[in-house]
Amino acid sequence: MTGTPRREPTPRRYLMCEPTYFTVEYSINPWMNPDEPVSAELAVKQWTELADTYRRFGHRVDTIRPVPGLPDMVFAANSGTVVDGRVLGARFRNPQRTAEADHYRRWFLDHGYRDVVMPTAVNEAEGDFAWTGRLLLAGSGFRTDPGAHAEAQEVLGVPVVSLQLVDPRFYHLDTALFVLSDDHIAYYPEAFSPGSQRVLARLFPDAIIANAADAECLGLNGVSDGRNVVLPMEATHLAERLVHAGYEPTFVDISELRKSGGGPKCCTMELRD
Repeated sequence: MTGTPRREPTPRRYLMCEPTYFTVEYSINPWMNPDEPVSAELAVKQWTELADTYRRFGHRVDTIRPVPGLPDMVFAANSGTVVDGRVLGARFRNPQRTAEADHYRRWFLDHGYRDVVMPTAVNEAEGDFAWTGRLLLAGSGFRTDPGAHAEAQEVLGVPVVSLQLVDPRFYHLDTALFVLSDDHIAYYPEAFSPGSQRVLARLFPDAIIANAADAECLGLNGVSDGRNVVLPMEATHLAERLVHAGYEPTFVDISELRKSGGGPKCCTMELRD
């Protein structure tokens, strides 16, 4: 296509946790319904396909051992933010997830990370932090405290831009926005306050704008390596926009994991060493 940018993938390293003990026993976001049947077997199958997709693209997938009684531990993105080898851990708002943070902290220490800081403010890590290669976009409104944004800037030593989420369906930043390549993002404007919408439009005038259907299937919970973009299979409108911008979408089925409000990105912490 004439004028379509040439997108180049870059090798990535991800940390993931198999959903061996996946279930929905409680409700801490609008997607979760404990009365709806859940299959851990199907969740593991979908998770395995996601991990295998990353490996087919040449990326490294490390894993952390799942822990009984922590059904949301599969959502690795919520337990750490890593930039240039510095690690800012997590502090969960909901008590059902509190114990996950220390398991991930110990994983980092056991795997050679020495610059590991646990936050004092509520901080749900890459759930609400998105590194663009230049800025750390930081969400608040439902989970991560605004004070965690200043803490992230101090610990990670990168500039932070605060964004306000306003729709409880999109309770984490990574349900409403994701980074496609350095300084290029996709997002759903209606998930953000008017002021945050203006900030995003100013910072990213060439961003890909998702529609309501994209957002409502967690299509913004995608993962990109700069060319290959992994999306929930229902995000067809967003995929078309990505193709026109030079990206190559790959669909995965996350229907079971979505019962807990999670998608590809939720399951994927990026280790930026």
